[in-house]
Amino acid sequence: MKDDVAALGRVITVLRADVLCVQEAPRFLRWRHRRGLLAASGGLTVAAGRRRGGVAVLVGRDVRLLHGEGHLLTCFPGLERRAIAIAVVEAGGHRTAVGSIHLDLDGAARLHHAGEALALLRAVADRFGALPVLAGDINEHSHEPTWCHLAGHLTDCYPASPRGDGLTFPARGARGRIDAIFAAERFPVISCGGAEADPADLRAATDHLPVVVELGPPRPVGGELRGG
Repeated sequence: MKDDVAALGRVITVLRADVLCVQEAPRFLRWRHRRGLLAASGGLTVAAGRRRGGVAVLVGRDVRLLHGEGHLLTCFPGLERRAIAIAVVEAGGHRTAVGSIHLDLDGAARLHHAGEALALLRAVADRFGALPVLAGDINEHSHEPTWCHLAGHLTDCYPASPRGDGLTFPARGARGRIDAIFAAERFPVISCGGAEADPADLRAATDHLPVVVELGPPRPVGGELRGG
């Protein structure tokens, strides 16, 4: 919310998301109030997220919120503190545990936190009989170690059913795909790509372009998650 807040609100409204994962959420003065305003601008409510780490999950009216929590990830001296926000939602009789992350610029910390986030998300999903979805700013490209680690456990949604060029950064002339959504293998990926919003609003709202995925109802048991 350090760029054009009105444009940000319009983008969130256009997304019409059931669940919205936020990175660099307000975390200083009146942070709860400001996150609430951000959510309300798109008809959402805040479901999960601590102050430190700056990540949050927002939910819409068409899903039922069952649970929300936040966890700080391992501290690496000299680096920014990272976290994961997790919300468990139910829609159409199916439960999903959704995690929001913002990984570090440091490669070793990034890989460690990715594994930690996956374990925390999987534990919550198992506890509620849900399937995991992980979204965030990965801060690296799809051929690099952390991304490959995540894609070894969950499906990278964009190549599964791409819409548009998939590029997310920087918002003004995107050249790289460093933001992604990963979902349990049982979820059919109907489409994944950029937001159909006013290009001027997308450029003004923040420095990354949003990633939007539409997931179908999970397939019957038999297509379990890849990896351990």
